[in-house]
Amino acid sequence: MIRLFLLIAALLIPYAVPASDNGNTWLLVETEQRRLHVYQGDTPVLEISQVALGRGGAAPDRLRGDRRTPKGEFRIAWVNHESQYHIFLGLDYPTFQHARRAYAAGRITLDEFLAVTDAIRAGRLPPQRTQLGGHIGLHGLGAADPDIHRIADWTQGCIAMTDEEIEQLANLVGIGTRVVVR
Repeated sequence: MIRLFLLIAALLIPYAVPASDNGNTWLLVETEQRRLHVYQGDTPVLEISQVALGRGGAAPDRLRGDRRTPKGEFRIAWVNHESQYHIFLGLDYPTFQHARRAYAAGRITLDEFLAVTDAIRAGRLPPQRTQLGGHIGLHGLGAADPDIHRIADWTQGCIAMTDEEIEQLANLVGIGTRVVVR
């Protein structure tokens, strides 16, 4: 009975996205064109013209291990300046929308759905080890091969760019910055 109540509440109570700490700075990732744009409101500030996606391409939904880059609206949730990929800007994936669609399609369990929604409502990072996968973000190359980066999508689902580009990006964004992947 309690689980049914929690499920109904999770589906009906609106989810509020946390506000950005960076004013009106936001990112747009165009997956078809493999481009990333940084905006201040409607004004373009930076364009990164060659990003790499997951080897499985981009899709509205992803499952752990499918190597797809999830589409949707995210926020930067954490920053790791000591990543194996130089700098890692972690996203708040999976979002409520991803979890709701996955639960409705039978791709995640009720427990996984409730774990994601509980974390989101509490303002915590959603669980990163459900069937939806996790640890999705924007990052540099680190020790990855720059020649492969120039010609192929090579990540496990992240959005990659050169180390110099991720440094530029990290100087413009912060925790809470909105990231639209379409």
